[in-house]
Amino acid sequence: MQPKLQRRIQRYGWDKAVEHYDDGWRDSLREAQTTLLQMADARPGEHVLDVACGTGLVTFPLADAVMATGRVVATDISQKMVDQVARDSSQRGYTQIDAFRADAESLGALDDGQFDLITCALGLMYVPEPLEAMRHVTRLLKPGGRAVFAVWGARKNCGWADIFPIVDARVETDVCPMFFRLGTGRVMAMEMEQAGLTSIEEVRFQTQLPFATDEAALEAAFIGGPVALAYDRFDHETRASAHAEYLASISPFRSPQGYEIPGEFVVCAGVRPA
Repeated sequence: MQPKLQRRIQRYGWDKAVEHYDDGWRDSLREAQTTLLQMADARPGEHVLDVACGTGLVTFPLADAVMATGRVVATDISQKMVDQVARDSSQRGYTQIDAFRADAESLGALDDGQFDLITCALGLMYVPEPLEAMRHVTRLLKPGGRAVFAVWGARKNCGWADIFPIVDARVETDVCPMFFRLGTGRVMAMEMEQAGLTSIEEVRFQTQLPFATDEAALEAAFIGGPVALAYDRFDHETRASAHAEYLASISPFRSPQGYEIPGEFVVCAGVRPA
């Protein structure tokens, strides 16, 4: 897929997903986001950039950590995601958050060396050229500044992964090419080093993604995530067949209490050399 087309799909796909993202994924992503925040160790007064901020599930804890004396810049490829962060910031009384739309690979509007910390929680998988995004991160960090990235792990350890071929087979396009590449082996750590970051620390862990009902699992997979734009084009019959195929793919993980779908995350931290 051409990078320009992939970015367009991501931009408008996440615009479609924004209203369902938190309900669909908040609980499932909490452990990865908590690990990222612990490794980031944001401190009062720091300047922080949160790339691919989504609805702000990491942005707002970062803002709490840097306090009113700090600053958090939140960017996302989706205008509706950014609008929600800005709206929630205002309603909740945050004055230290600035949110605007920006592609992770083109952060040229931001000045070099201005951030103490840059985070990206589960966004780099969707970037056509993640190494380019990491190079921007290195450029934007102060000497000695930290970067922390989280991605999904290896495909074989993510029980929900069949969502991609299920959707691809019905729209004849690759919705998320190379989605699991950064989470395989030490790929993300090695690319961080190529981008100029040092002292790489990597944490990999497996978890369970809880969904109480079929409906909750389907909503998260089809309308709360990256395939939302493609799914929006499905007619009723196509949706029904896709639903049935996806539920069959996750049926081994069903219990009387709902679903506990296995997942894996990789979180890496690095430092821009002084």
